[in-house]
Amino acid sequence: MHGASARRNPARAPRGVAGSRGFRSCSSGRLGSSELLTSTNIFGVAAASAVTNGILAPSIEYAETGFPVGEVVSVYWKDSEDVLRADAATAKTFLPGGRLPQVGDMFRNPELAWTYRQIAAQGAKAFYTGNVAAKLLASSKTHGGTMTAADLAEYDVEWVTPISTTYRGWTVYELPPNGQGIAALMMLNMMEQFDLKAMGHNSVQALHHLIEAKKLAYADMQRYDADPRFAKVPVSGLLSKSYGAGRAKLINASAANCSVPVGTPEGTDNGTTYLSVVDKEGNLISFIQSNYSTVGFGAGLAVADAGFVWHNRGGGFSLDAASPNLIAGRKRPLHTIIPGFMEKGDEKIAFGIMGGWNQSQAHAQFVANIVDFGMNIQGALDAPRFSKETFPGCDVNFESRIAKSTRDSLAAMGHQIV
Repeated sequence: MHGASARRNPARAPRGVAGSRGFRSCSSGRLGSSELLTSTNIFGVAAASAVTNGILAPSIEYAETGFPVGEVVSVYWKDSEDVLRADAATAKTFLPGGRLPQVGDMFRNPELAWTYRQIAAQGAKAFYTGNVAAKLLASSKTHGGTMTAADLAEYDVEWVTPISTTYRGWTVYELPPNGQGIAALMMLNMMEQFDLKAMGHNSVQALHHLIEAKKLAYADMQRYDADPRFAKVPVSGLLSKSYGAGRAKLINASAANCSVPVGTPEGTDNGTTYLSVVDKEGNLISFIQSNYSTVGFGAGLAVADAGFVWHNRGGGFSLDAASPNLIAGRKRPLHTIIPGFMEKGDEKIAFGIMGGWNQSQAHAQFVANIVDFGMNIQGALDAPRFSKETFPGCDVNFESRIAKSTRDSLAAMGHQIV
């Protein structure tokens, strides 16, 4: 099993650069804001030989001839209209003819087709040292970015060893830090201490224990998860069964905890689009990428004449000197996008989900649906879930299909349903 991790800062992206420009925080907002810093990391393009004209041909055709705008994406487009109009290159690409695409309209992006052709002909080289690189650098300079030709030329996708834990006979895999996948595995280690099957799917007790495990896992993730080349991330300690069992003991079976403590695992010094594919030979790919933010168009700035926007995953950095995610050159930010795998004997499942900080907790609920509650894959995907995207506090969201009586009982335990 192999994992690929992309995205890191340009060399000249230290906290001093941000401070000298008056930025007060990292954020998912657009580039150019006087209040926010959105670091636009280097893109990750597969360097595999499979990136050929044949593989990209369908994408090139869709970009050139167009595809009908769907209902969901049209909502994001409408919500993002002001951001898209604020930059000439972005408006040219995503507001053709100065008009917001409507449901059913055919949207064409010939500039993106050009970019795909460059990659099809030259592979990743086109993106990092070729014609696409020239457009990237011009766009970065236009918007006051710090990226250089050397940053692009030295970049390569990093192949990493997935991290894993066992859960009732299954082995569950996630990508290692700097992603949030470790939180899903920490949740599972705590969940293993309780008989969720006996509690019943989406029962008051099952949901309560899942929510509390989420809080504990996310508290540790926020404290320790970072680029391991820049911070000491105690992965083995966080994923040890004894540590998970100890954290599980902090869960009060009858009351919600609105202020969970950070743990001290061994190894410390105290101190969204997802897809999975299976080919005819049984090879599985679990893949996720994201230009995230409330507007859905990344940093809100397109690379002129290239057909795509800058992403904004640098919003996972911090300007707090005490944070393990303090912004630095060539550093990767804490991020939310995590593809997952699980296996037991000959059974193998690739899984993932969209949704920001919802992902780790959704991964853990999906695994429990398969393992504890005996659901098939479709049932595990369709089952209603809870989501708590904040870190501290007792606020939590539930899908409406979770019984009102269950939600009322959880509220009585101190969960603040929003």
